[in-house]
Amino acid sequence: LRKHTGEKPYSCSDCVASFSQLSVLKTHERIHTGEKPCVCSDCGKRFRTSNDLKSHQRTHTGEKPYVCPDCGTSFSHLSGLKSHERVHTGEKPYSCSDCGASFSHLCTLKTHQRIHTGEKPYVCPDCGTCFSQLSNLKSHERVHTGEKPYSCSDCGKRFQTYAQLKVHQRTHTGEKPYFCSDCGTCFSRRSHLKSHERIHTGEKPYSCSDCGKCFTTSTDLKVHQRTHTGEKPYSCSDCGKCFKTSKELKVHQRTHTGEKPFVCSDCGTSFSQLSNLKSHERIHTGDKPYSCSDCGKCFKTSTVLTVHQRTDTGEKPYSCSDCGKCFKTSNKLNVHQRTHTGEKPYVCSDCGTSFSQLSNLKSHERIHTGEKPYSCSDCGKCFKTSKELKVHQRTHTGEKPFVCSDCGTSFSQLSNLKSHERIHTGDKPYSCSDCGKCFKTSTVLTVHQRTHTGEKPYSCSVEGWACNSNF
Repeated sequence: LRKHTGEKPYSCSDCVASFSQLSVLKTHERIHTGEKPCVCSDCGKRFRTSNDLKSHQRTHTGEKPYVCPDCGTSFSHLSGLKSHERVHTGEKPYSCSDCGASFSHLCTLKTHQRIHTGEKPYVCPDCGTCFSQLSNLKSHERVHTGEKPYSCSDCGKRFQTYAQLKVHQRTHTGEKPYFCSDCGTCFSRRSHLKSHERIHTGEKPYSCSDCGKCFTTSTDLKVHQRTHTGEKPYSCSDCGKCFKTSKELKVHQRTHTGEKPFVCSDCGTSFSQLSNLKSHERIHTGDKPYSCSDCGKCFKTSTVLTVHQRTDTGEKPYSCSDCGKCFKTSNKLNVHQRTHTGEKPYVCSDCGTSFSQLSNLKSHERIHTGEKPYSCSDCGKCFKTSKELKVHQRTHTGEKPFVCSDCGTSFSQLSNLKSHERIHTGDKPYSCSDCGKCFKTSTVLTVHQRTHTGEKPYSCSVEGWACNSNF
């Protein structure tokens, strides 16, 4: 009857709360007394009510009796199922009076409101760090204790929080419960969906205090800030090289293991990075999904588009900590830094020659294989590198893009311009180790050194005489 009349005759002497049943009052009073008479037989943890104990015991048994009728996901608590069902219905009945934001759960609203008030009532007794949520404090305390109470039943991996375990388990189940309403892409984590949605909205709420650049995620900002600080917290156990992100380290480690897990279904080429496979597949499809908003030019990858855009802006965000030289891409910076360290990580398996760049190794290997994959469309002549082909094509087009600033003479190759400029400067950087005589080019030095060695590698097939140059 009291359900209908609203009568609550049992009042708490400590706090003004009143109840319709004496048993409920008795349970409530344990909040004030701290009494926890219900003990877990598995771990000894204590609880105020038998219901709380029963719910807790499911963490040991793995029992999840509450099943979602929409997707089949099961839960150990009815409240967990009710909360989950709002993922499907989109219901958000709790709204913030300060900013109007809506939430699926009252507890989430309460936590959100602390953003406005700045309240952080939960304090770590070990280090004094404050938190707005009790669950965050509990998770944080495990940093000090090292406790990882949640274990995966599939692989045995352990986690500090139940949320971490739940996210991990999706790697086994393949479950992706969070989907984008704009494009339908699905995600295993809500945070990944939120980050993805910013692609559609263009929102970049995280800005760098050093340069003002904005990012869609706090993780992207944190990684970017390392370009300013130079911090590289992830080190390779094989060679000691350090990296800004764990992802960069993982990719690097494949240079040691040779692992190439990503395979092209069209031609069978394998790659160490998924992004490289995706870029490669566009060779087959011809797809160029990234377009420049300034000139309309399209590109196969977002990286190439970004580099292209820096051509217009002149931006060079990556600077060398040794000499201060700036670069448009982190790859170019990494290659440049090897001029300081002398590192040459790419080694030829045929002759042992080492290189600072993978592209140089690939070009070198063609000396052994004889491969010349780049052919001239005008005359059919083949070349080992695209650079050699480009230089050759200038013999057909007559293009001479390298111009001397002193006399206006133009050249088809940069190296020829550099040699020519020494006529004006008088610079002779190549010296003979035998007599000390200096020369403008390495070619002229080589010819001169034959006067000491007596070498005459060029012979006339008609008259039989030999000489030390082909000039």
